[in-house]
Formats: sequence, structure tokens, C-alpha cells
Amino acid sequence: MNSAKVLIVEDDSSIAQFVAASLSASGLRPVTATTASQGLEETRARSPQLVIVDLGLPDMDGVELIARLRERGTTPILVLSARTQEAQKVAALDAGADDYLTKPFGVGELLARVRAMLRRAAASPVPAPLVSVGGLTLDRDAHEVRLDGEPVHLSPLEYRLLERLARVQGKVVTHRQLLADVWGTDQVDQLHYLRIYMGHLRAKIEANPAEPHYLLTELGVGYRLADE
Repeated sequence: MNSAKVLIVEDDSSIAQFVAASLSASGLRPVTATTASQGLEETRARSPQLVIVDLGLPDMDGVELIARLRERGTTPILVLSARTQEAQKVAALDAGADDYLTKPFGVGELLARVRAMLRRAAASPVPAPLVSVGGLTLDRDAHEVRLDGEPVHLSPLEYRLLERLARVQGKVVTHRQLLADVWGTDQVDQLHYLRIYMGHLRAKIEANPAEPHYLLTELGVGYRLADE
């Protein structure tokens, strides 16, 4: 983890240098990019273990960059942005960001977020490419979900929620763990996010969302994906 490559996509050179110096002092290997297009190229060329993204980039909105990065893989994405409105945070998280830190920020909190994200990524076992239960199939290689053979169109966040449950099929994932893994560590108390998106997901997958067959509730604890 200490030698992990971290890509910083930030057009403000003073902030980029500050973040890079902080990461280097912690033993990480930072790489900087000043535009979204350069960030995409560096991602392809260097395969970083973590990407830090500013939303106010000159050539592309950071939310669009996050969506493009998420289409290419599961590399953790941390947003650093001066945008503080809840809707803007939700847009970034919905596009595929893993966590969100508002500017100005402290070095201690930045490094703690980075360490936590790298630990989670390193601890995650390589999941099976195909998970099936009944008529529901999740194909990680194709980034595709099918129900009774027909494709189910999910938003990036809905897919991540289902994929997170599928990693430990049959086991309960707590509300706080789902919120941390899907929305970010600073959202672990926002249970309404989870309830809303679980409702969206059930509406697309379950024959009767009020009596779910696949996405099961463990009252007061969390959710699990059925395994039979």
C-alpha cells in the first residue's frame, strides 16, 4: 500500500503540488495530470491504484471524467472539490466516485481517506466474473446484468450496489459498510441514500419489490443478495 501509484487530476498547480508532496511524504507515488484527457491517458499508461479527481477541470467536467474512468474499471476514485452542494456530491458519487472530500481540506484527513480506500481495494478478493441466482445474472467482465436473459439497465451507482452485494453472495452487508463502499466513508450515516437506491434497484429486478426474491433485507442490519 505504501508504494501505491496515485494519479492526481487537478488543474490548480499549487493544489496538485501540495497533494503530491503530501502523498510522497507518506511513501506513495503520485502522478499529476492537469486535464481530464491527460488523466485518462495517464490511467491507461500507468494503471494507478487510486485516482484523485477535481471536478472543475478545463476540458471536461469532473463528473464526466469519473463516469469514463468507472467504465474502464474499478480503480478507487476520490473527489477533491470546492463544490459543496449535496446535489453535486451525489452526482459525483452516482457517476462512480468512491469518496468525496471538500476543499479546503486537512492533510491528515486526506491521507486517512487515501489509506482507507487503498486498504479496502487491497483487501477485496478477486470476485468471480459471473454471479447467478435464479433468473438474475451479473457478469462483471461484461459489466452487465440480465434478468431471465434480458438486459437490465442500471445506473453506475445501482450497478455498484448490486455488485457489492454479489461479492459476498448470501452474506449480509451492513448499512454502514454498503454506504462506505458505494458512497464513501463520509456518507455512512446517510441511510436514506441506501434506501432510495435499493428501492430503485428492486424496482428494476424484482417481480414484486414489496416482497423481494433477490435483494433481501435483514431488519436493522443491512441487505444481502440471495444465493438460492
